[in-house]
Amino acid sequence: MEERRSPDRRFGWLWAAYAVSAFGTSLSFGAFPLIAVLVLHAGPAEVSALAAAGLAAGAVVAVPLGPWVEFRRKRPVMVAMDLVRFVALLSVPAAYALGTLSFVHLLAVSVVVAAADITFTSASGAFLKYLVGPEDLLVANGRFEATNWTSILIGPPLGGAAIGIFGPVTTLVADAVSYLLSALGIRAIGGGEPRPAPTGAAKGSLLEGWRCILASPVLRPLFFNTVLVNALIMVSVPLLTVLMLGPLGFAPWQYALAFSVPCIGGLLGSRMARPLVARFGRHRVLYTSGVLRACWPLGLAFIGPGTAGLVLVMVIELGVITSCAVFNPVFSTYRLEMTPTDRVVRTLSAWSVTGKLTTAALTALWGLLAVLMGTREAIALAGVLLLATPLLLSRRPAAAHEERQDSLPSSIGPP
Repeated sequence: MEERRSPDRRFGWLWAAYAVSAFGTSLSFGAFPLIAVLVLHAGPAEVSALAAAGLAAGAVVAVPLGPWVEFRRKRPVMVAMDLVRFVALLSVPAAYALGTLSFVHLLAVSVVVAAADITFTSASGAFLKYLVGPEDLLVANGRFEATNWTSILIGPPLGGAAIGIFGPVTTLVADAVSYLLSALGIRAIGGGEPRPAPTGAAKGSLLEGWRCILASPVLRPLFFNTVLVNALIMVSVPLLTVLMLGPLGFAPWQYALAFSVPCIGGLLGSRMARPLVARFGRHRVLYTSGVLRACWPLGLAFIGPGTAGLVLVMVIELGVITSCAVFNPVFSTYRLEMTPTDRVVRTLSAWSVTGKLTTAALTALWGLLAVLMGTREAIALAGVLLLATPLLLSRRPAAAHEERQDSLPSSIGPP
């Protein structure tokens, strides 16, 4: 008979699995564009195309997986997606060692990893809602958010050093192994997980997820805002990679440092989220942090070489990350609470698919814009458009109870 595990212990295993995979991913921060630039000598359009095509194809592959996962036990699906990512990522250093690594290979791996990411994230959201009580969701999401930013604070500098010492594909080995360890951690969670019972919504496809989002006056504005904000932030990443490693002459370790040090703001923001909600209410925190995260990226168009340029990138990223770290756990908790249990996977899958397709389309477009109008100008355009995204957020709570303070005690301890 399978051993019964306490919620604290089971959540601890889930958190540990998340932490090890987050640290592995952070070690390989920017690995694909770095490999494309340093090994395959790709330019801005190719790097943007790599990011865009991988996200788009991965999202398309994930479309039928959401409905399939909805009414299956989530833990085996999570383990399977970790193992898929382990094998896919490990194929890149293997091909590099054999001298057969190509742009097409990188593209194929990015597709597989993107599809597995969407499926894993959707399944894990549903599993988290099953594993912890409603009063603990914000604490749990806060822990994940803090862990994510801690990993980004530590991982990229170590990854940059490893690349400098051992070569450009080294960090992908660590990332692959982290998914294997994550699979083992999720397997160790143990305990029972009931098979979801089919309901009237079971017959729906992923369209049921989009219907759930668009029919909700609460989720709908958050959906459009988060999809667009995330996409406009991400379109600048490959362009900054080319700009910083190319014309501005930053070394890989400096590039990694520029995006890791500001993650201190992620730790601060994730710790502040619950106290801020308790004091000011959920809607006010969501709206204010949602506005603030859109105000910073325009400054990335003005970075220059040397120490001053490096410091400017760090200051801008500190503002973006701190705002996002407050917004994200509150938003993630709210989204789970507002989504019917029998539609969580399809709703999260629909959200992720839309986000990745939008990011892919805009990334490809911005790669073309960088060729036509210049890299800095393309980054500036993304920053200007971000300034308009707060208009998509609702200024008023949908109902009076949404402003209720989250002051319930947590059974899994402080964040």
